[in-house]
Amino acid sequence: MYPDLSYLAHALFGTQPDNWLSIFKTFGFFLAIAFLTSAVVYYIELKRKAGEGFYQPAKTTATEGLPATPGEIISNAVVGLLLAGKGMYAYQHYDIFRVDPASVILSGKMHWLAGLFGAAVMGGLTWWDAHRKRKNPPVTREVLIYPHDRISEMTVWAAVGGIVGAKVFDLFDNWESFLQDPIGSLTSGGGLAFFGGLVLGFVAVVTYMWRNNIPFWPSADAVAPALTAGYGVGRIGCQLSGDGDWGIVNNTPKPDWLSWLPDWAWASRYPHNVLNTTNTDPVPSISIPDCSWDYCMQLSDPVYPTPFYEVMMMLAIFGILWALRKRIHIPGMLFFIYLALIAVERFLIEKIRVNVVHDVLGMQLTQAEIISVLLFFGSIGGMIFVWKKNRQAVGSGSGQ
Repeated sequence: MYPDLSYLAHALFGTQPDNWLSIFKTFGFFLAIAFLTSAVVYYIELKRKAGEGFYQPAKTTATEGLPATPGEIISNAVVGLLLAGKGMYAYQHYDIFRVDPASVILSGKMHWLAGLFGAAVMGGLTWWDAHRKRKNPPVTREVLIYPHDRISEMTVWAAVGGIVGAKVFDLFDNWESFLQDPIGSLTSGGGLAFFGGLVLGFVAVVTYMWRNNIPFWPSADAVAPALTAGYGVGRIGCQLSGDGDWGIVNNTPKPDWLSWLPDWAWASRYPHNVLNTTNTDPVPSISIPDCSWDYCMQLSDPVYPTPFYEVMMMLAIFGILWALRKRIHIPGMLFFIYLALIAVERFLIEKIRVNVVHDVLGMQLTQAEIISVLLFFGSIGGMIFVWKKNRQAVGSGSGQ
């Protein structure tokens, strides 16, 4: 496994691990790539739908040549405070930062003198840049904005809502651990629940769309392949880093008909996993013999590499949605097909995946299985709803 990019560089180029690249954690790197991938796919679909006439541009005005506002100066000064203050602290405590960047980034640890200097520089540059570009009088012009022009704002809203939701839903599954160490649980880079990210990320983006009068159903259809692509890329990070999202123990010999499949794709001990602890599910980790690196643990028994399986399933679902996106003309239908497919995918993968189990009417189900069942039947209801709505709209139109 590659807990950080120094281990990936070692595998590709033979460089020594635990070097400066170790500050870039593999899971975080692929999480960022996942959001970027989703944003690109969403942009492509929103722009295509704008070309097909689903959206009318919003008219707004832009004024050039104004001085920097107090809000702009303060916000950039805060950015300078964090970058310089935490950057200097990380430099002075490199050994701690290299192993656990989150313990510095998501905490109050700060080099305040460097931070105040950075705030002054960034605030001053913001004022100076606006002063340099000032016009007398300022020039105001009308600008037409389509939904795809707002993709950066929507991505930020989705990222914040998604990460918060994923963390909150995970806390419900690990409540005792949260009570024992609330700050550590909240600031940990691990512990993210997919459905929690989907729900609150969805709420955040819908809120943004409502505030900006963006039509919901065509936007929901456009986001379906984008979410699938992003989730698939994110699971690559889970697999490569060994973040604990693996499956149950698999000591079954690989079938002959899968002889072409690499051994790690059937069962893996996740050597050098990013958890780097003996307290891992479903089996404890043990030390790798003769390992002197920072991450020297592997599972005592092989398990199903479920993140890899989810990458493959998301690739298949993305292909289905991408093939259907121009063939289905009922607004909202593609989105509900997406919900049904991911519900089935997640319910199936839970059968060989390690998770907290809840007692529901005498049945032992994981949080994801419960949500998958509700989501599947909800998606079927949604398909029926948009189909009837479209049929009524067509019928009304033909009768006029």
